[in-house]
Amino acid sequence: MGIMDFIKGELLEILEWQDDSRDTIAWRFPDNDAAIKNGAQLIVRESQTAQFVYLGQFGDTFGPGKHTLQTENIPVLTRLKGWKYGFQSPFKADCYFVNTRLFTGNKWGTSNPIMLRDPDFGIVRARAFGTYDFKVTNVQTFLKEVSGSDHDFRVDEFADTMRSRVVSIFSEALAQSGVPVLDVATRYSELGAALLPLINPIMGTKYGLEIDSFIVENVSVPPEVEEAIDKRSAMSAIGNLNDYVKYQMGQGMASGEGGGGGAAGMASEMAIGFAMAQQMMQQTNLTGTPPPLPGQPGAPAAPVAQSPDILDPATVARMLGVAEADVMAEIEAGNLAAKKIGSAHRITRDALDAFLAR
Repeated sequence: MGIMDFIKGELLEILEWQDDSRDTIAWRFPDNDAAIKNGAQLIVRESQTAQFVYLGQFGDTFGPGKHTLQTENIPVLTRLKGWKYGFQSPFKADCYFVNTRLFTGNKWGTSNPIMLRDPDFGIVRARAFGTYDFKVTNVQTFLKEVSGSDHDFRVDEFADTMRSRVVSIFSEALAQSGVPVLDVATRYSELGAALLPLINPIMGTKYGLEIDSFIVENVSVPPEVEEAIDKRSAMSAIGNLNDYVKYQMGQGMASGEGGGGGAAGMASEMAIGFAMAQQMMQQTNLTGTPPPLPGQPGAPAAPVAQSPDILDPATVARMLGVAEADVMAEIEAGNLAAKKIGSAHRITRDALDAFLAR
């Protein structure tokens, strides 16, 4: 090897970064202790920025394109190097390539629950997760505050820091918004868009980054709160409990399962007991005092003892959820068989089942 070949091997003539990864943010050109020659070619591809650093100070910055490194192109390095007569001899400086494209699909999530004051549940713990997209907007700030002198800085090296910063801002914003936990699901996109003006000023100043999109995928509550929500939904679906019990009782009778035992009999007993309790409560609310006990002045006459299979019109009316006059009308029309004893009518369970089965 001749002296000229040796000198040529010690000088850098082309500086470029052919990025074949999808997660590298910054990459330092490996100079192998070689100097950059006068007139060397710097090739910067789309979505890249080249930044020279000399003795810890930022030099010239180059955007996409092909650049010839001459005195006219590197005024900052010329000043830092103190070249009185321009760039003549080879020089040494670090060249960093920074990827300025959009890095998408980065995950974030709360490692610990967020304590919220919810209008529906009071104090509740909520967890959240989603994704965000970001890009480098200030190369010098990013190199100084984030990647430093790392020769190959990747997304996963900064993921924890980004996640903690994003989660911190999200937690504060959600707590201050006052939006009920049950309504957050209808405002995922709105919430994500509203957080960008809060996140980006901090990210830009501190890290030289910009969050392009922030997506909230889910906000969840503890299992015990979810169970309470399910119970509330079930009760709302049932609606009026009295009407629901009457309906179940009528369905049991119509299917031939009426009588003294079985599910229909239990439903009937529940309906009768519920109706009697409701009537007593209504009497209490109207007078302000509970009704008198049997035997006391003003107490109603004691009900006539009945067999479980023998009912009076009033009981049948309560069981079917209709007026007693409607039951009497069916008896007088001959549709509902009844036995008249004195001035009272008595109806057997079988007669009622036959009437409902028509």
